[in-house]
Order: sequence, then C-alpha cells, then structure tokens
Amino acid sequence: MIAAVPMEVTDAALASDVVDGLALIEDGLRAAAQAHHAVLADAAAHLTEAGGKRFRPQLVLLAAQFGDPADPRIVPAAVAVELTHMATLYHDDVMDEAAVRRGSASANSRWGNTVAILTGDFLFARASAILADLGPEAIRIQAETFTRLVTGQIAETVGCQPGDDPLEHYLRVVTEKTSSLIATAGQFGAMFSGAPANVVDQITPACAAIGVAFQLSDDILDVASESAQSGKTPGTDLREGVRTLPMLYALRSARPADARLVELLSMPDLSDPALHAEALSLLRAHPAMEMARADTRQWAQRARELILGLPDVPARAAFEAMCEFVVERTG
Repeated sequence: MIAAVPMEVTDAALASDVVDGLALIEDGLRAAAQAHHAVLADAAAHLTEAGGKRFRPQLVLLAAQFGDPADPRIVPAAVAVELTHMATLYHDDVMDEAAVRRGSASANSRWGNTVAILTGDFLFARASAILADLGPEAIRIQAETFTRLVTGQIAETVGCQPGDDPLEHYLRVVTEKTSSLIATAGQFGAMFSGAPANVVDQITPACAAIGVAFQLSDDILDVASESAQSGKTPGTDLREGVRTLPMLYALRSARPADARLVELLSMPDLSDPALHAEALSLLRAHPAMEMARADTRQWAQRARELILGLPDVPARAAFEAMCEFVVERTG
C-alpha cells in the first residue's frame, strides 16, 4: 500500500518523484520483512502490509530534493528509518497492551508479547544492516537516534518525578521519543543526497520541530475531533490515563470553576463512560485547548523559520505547506 502525500505538493514533478520513491520504499520494506522462520516472517510483514502514512520516508524523499534525489542511498535510508519506526510500534503495543494497530489486530494480540518483542528486535536489526551499507556515519546517527528513542520511552514509562515540571517532562518525552526519528529522516535525506552541510544542519532541526508540532496537534485532535478526522475514538488518551498537553495545562488551573475538571483529570481511571464524557466535554471548552494550539503554532513557526533559509526549490514549498497543515488541522 502506497500512502498518499499528506502535505500539499503543488509541483507535479516533485509529486511524481515522491510517489515513485514511495513505491520503491514499499518494495524495500517487504524485502526487509522476509525471514526464514514462518512465524517471524508473518509477524514482520504484519505492519508492513497494514500500510500507514509513511510520513518519515516521505520526509527523507523531500529532504533529498535539496541535493540529488536520485542518489541510490536515498531509498535504503528511507527504508531503514521506517523499519526503525515500525519496530518501535511493535514494542509500544506490548508496553501499552494494545489490541489494535492500523485497523488490524496488533502483533502482540495475535502472536503474543514474546513474538512481538522479537519481531521488533528483528526489524531494528534489519534497519541496522541496511545502514551498515551506507557507512559508519549512518550507523552513528542511527545509534544516537535509538538512544534518544529509548530515553524518551523510559521517561514516559517512569513518569514525571517529584520536583520535575510536568509540562517540561512531557515535551522532553515528545522531543526524544517522537521527533528524534523525524529529525533523522530529514537529516538522512539531505545528507545522502549530497546537499550542502548548511542545508543538512537546517533541515534536521526543522524536521524535529515539525515532529513536535505534529504530536501536539495529535494531542489536540484526540480531544477536539470526531473519530473520522483523528482516526481513533475521541478522548482515547483521556480514557487510557495518558496526560497530554491540553490536560497538563488544565491541571495547572487554580480557578474554582475548573475544580470539577481538575478532579476528573486527577482520577486514576476514567473508563466509566459518564465520567469520561463529562471530562471530555469540560476539557473541550477549557482555555487549555487554545494554549495547546498556541504551542503547536510556535513549534510550526520554529520549523518554518528554518525552512525559509533553505534553497528555493519545490520541496521547500512542500515543507512550508506541511507547517501550515499541522496548524490548520487543529483549527
């Protein structure tokens, strides 16, 4: 399954390049998922065949437009980035005890936790093998990225510690667990296309900021949207006890009028439908939502400022449109 380009690519030649690149990446993902053991092969192909937005590979392809997008290293680099992302999903579903992933039964619910963990490990290994052919710098960057991914996941798992600011803790988790790999996608695309060093140095933090903005916008959509827009049941994070940006802002309120919302958000379990519906309704109407939108705009603007310093090629306009999209999708 080839994902449609999610950002507004108005240049026909660029759009064609991205679609062609995604087709090659899909071939690479299917090849990487092959294994001699039948169960491992089935489990590894599970998420590949389920599709997905392929957001990170598309960033690799777009960033490569600032150099030579036909460089033979681009597609393998994009495959390695997506394999790394998929591997984290296998592990995440085990930790979250998730039953569904991308509309299908999760690997852990179908084959059990042990197979799901080992499949994630297998995909990490496959990504590393691909990057080994791209040189020691690729391996070093991957190792540093993986370190940040694990550090972010540990911070999320352990939770905010006494004396830590909950908002700072949450943004640290987002920056390390989510945006670090998105930054690497942009870095690989520019680096392996032979783009100038200053372009690589600008596009990497720009993609990191885009990654944070997208995660924050997902936080907002989980509260504000209908399921058709967000792709999941509204208030999922609220029900599962995951404190996202709007909730953290609401919990800071000392207004007497917000006492009931703070009480609900402080409960360890909001699985009761009536309590969940009440909390969701109060949170949707709370100023915390606009505060979260303001943070999203700031991160998108940070990315846009870096992008505007890049060479004026069609890919730059696509990156700019991405920044606009992430703001517009949250209203």
